[in-house]
Amino acid sequence: MSPSWMPAVVVRETEGKGGWNRLSLERVPRPEPGPGEVLVQVEACSVNRADLLQRRGLYPPPAGASSILGLDFAGYVVQPSSRGKDRGGERVYGIVAGGGYGRYLVADESHLLTIPENLSFVEAAAAAEVFLTAYLNMFKEAEARNGESLLLHGGGSGVGTAAIQLGREASVEIFATAGSALKVSRSLELGASHAINYKEEDFAARILDITGGAGIDVILDWIGAPYLSRHVELLKPGGRLVLMGLMGGHKAQIPLAPVLVKRLRLMGSVLRSRSRQEKTALISAFRKDVQPLLASGKVRPVVDSVYPVDAVEEAHQAMREDRHFGKLVLTWSREAA
Repeated sequence: MSPSWMPAVVVRETEGKGGWNRLSLERVPRPEPGPGEVLVQVEACSVNRADLLQRRGLYPPPAGASSILGLDFAGYVVQPSSRGKDRGGERVYGIVAGGGYGRYLVADESHLLTIPENLSFVEAAAAAEVFLTAYLNMFKEAEARNGESLLLHGGGSGVGTAAIQLGREASVEIFATAGSALKVSRSLELGASHAINYKEEDFAARILDITGGAGIDVILDWIGAPYLSRHVELLKPGGRLVLMGLMGGHKAQIPLAPVLVKRLRLMGSVLRSRSRQEKTALISAFRKDVQPLLASGKVRPVVDSVYPVDAVEEAHQAMREDRHFGKLVLTWSREAA
């Protein structure tokens, strides 16, 4: 049987590993769902920094995942699972290990989230990856609690805007860093207790000044090596650091005495490569704890810009240049589809 086809953004290697390989909108075979999976017609997906790494050959998808870029989606169920309830036509959103930049994708039925009535496809796509990532690392990994303090870098990033709002709702004191006066201001408006322009002052010194030398309970870190020593210095006794990325480098030396004396916990965390069972458990908890906040409007995805999928290169360039506050979203037009 000949395959069905669909449009999708694919990477065409022209510069090799580490280079900004070309993106091309092409016709590719449409995926076929297996047992326990559904076929989703994608209406929108967001751009994540991992997409930029993958196009450069620096972040390959896990074994068995689609090689097409894209870690989240919002759309319609067009082919329900043969094992589950009939969800045909349901508006859904969620995360995948790959495939979001395709017009259709296959998703595990247990990983689907129903789009709240108050959210559009664009907003749902902007919420999926970042709210799940923030929720996972703040509350499941770091176990942030009411009254504690938390430092996150990149208050204007998608995960940053989600984490600020979730922290606000959980009465966690949020310290955010940002790279411009505008992003500092918007982080404060979103609910951060403190926002620091890291280009103008030493964030660690400023936090110690604000806290009277006490420091921070939880740090979400996607910078890595350059900040590690300062993070160890900043953490309170019993403090937790969740390493979520290595944007600044992966080799570092730190004094171990403070780790021991302050009983610190340093943990690594990724979402994409977690098992089906782990993601099912996470999404079940998210459905209970965060979905009501989205449905009520207490927290909302922050959308910076929306691009048609055939302008994906412009969206990637905006992310490369850090010109956004919140999410960059791709949508399918009739012409592209």
